[in-house]
Amino acid sequence: MKFGIIKERKNPPDKRVVFSPDELVRLKQLHPELSVKVESSDIRVFSDEQYENRGIEVTNDVSDCDFLLGIKEIPVEDLIPNKSYFFFSHTIKKQPHNRKLLQAILEKNIDLYDYETIVDARNHRLIGFGKYAGIVGSYNSIRAFGIKFELFKLPKAETLSGKEALIANLKRLVLPPLKFVVTGTGNVGSGVKEVLDAIKVKEVSIENYLTKKYAQSVYTQIHALDYNHRIDGKVLDLNDFSQNSQEYTSSFEPFTKVSDIYITAHFHANGAPNILTREMLQSSDCKIKVVADISCDIDGSITCSLRTSTIAEPFYGYWPNENKEVDVFHPAAIVVMAVDNLPCELPKDSSEGFGQMFMEHVIPAFFDGDKDGILQRAKITENGKLTSRFSYLQDYVDGK
Repeated sequence: MKFGIIKERKNPPDKRVVFSPDELVRLKQLHPELSVKVESSDIRVFSDEQYENRGIEVTNDVSDCDFLLGIKEIPVEDLIPNKSYFFFSHTIKKQPHNRKLLQAILEKNIDLYDYETIVDARNHRLIGFGKYAGIVGSYNSIRAFGIKFELFKLPKAETLSGKEALIANLKRLVLPPLKFVVTGTGNVGSGVKEVLDAIKVKEVSIENYLTKKYAQSVYTQIHALDYNHRIDGKVLDLNDFSQNSQEYTSSFEPFTKVSDIYITAHFHANGAPNILTREMLQSSDCKIKVVADISCDIDGSITCSLRTSTIAEPFYGYWPNENKEVDVFHPAAIVVMAVDNLPCELPKDSSEGFGQMFMEHVIPAFFDGDKDGILQRAKITENGKLTSRFSYLQDYVDGK
């Protein structure tokens, strides 16, 4: 069995990689029968020399490898027929811009495994970069506040050496007594929490958050039933919300009246109610000044997220009364950050973390006959056809 770590070819360039040099060494120690090659790259966060110094073969040709592992979508012209690929294809939600990619994968008889589809038997995702999106997103929320009110200037996260440097920069600040509300308690939420806890922002209960004033910065982290309620007034459980989200409406408004910064770390399912509405933002007692929309619900659950922003230009202003984008320094503007590739700002940390997850949750399946069905569930295409689990994509492939 041969693994190939492929060069990232999508623009803008992505410095992340599935396995760091150290993790590949560990992989070969655990499975000496496995052959590994790394495709030469001049943009990767780890240099060719770092792999070579650890005894890993670096080459310009990985066409003899059985499994090719990358991060972002691969240009159609660079796909090698009759191979097995792992990467984020961004096709499982029928994204229009990637239809041709999935069509080409089928035409070239490629077996596609998408990192988003690597799930356990209960359909819970096993690997991803969500934690690092949360780390950078929380940093950017504070950076945005400093810029908007000209209180302090933080460097861009991408200019720092890693997570520890990011946290060190935040610790140097003297924050005013801000209130942060965080929606979501999963991997992204864990990254947000890690940063806020590290810089001694105090976590408080929902009740105290909504009713008390503090002389220091505080945050509360809430899950779906804390900011949604059934229209009929019944109090049920999260399972009911998941199955009958159309029966719910947002109850997030009380948080808008006391929060300075809103950080979204939730998953928003199709059919679920919008969380932060224009009416909430237009209210005279809305206190929100920054929305760090890590979830990037464009034209969705977060009204002020009018478009994605970029690492180069992460912030824009939103004017609730006109429902339009304005300059960040417009007096009525809420600052919005809606960068959809935040982990790219911490390429070393996020690559190391991702490789560890892949090692723990995916690599065993190659050597135990996939006894837990990890690879089987993750496979989107096989023998030039969609697998049964992803047959719902056929009309997408057909262009209908």
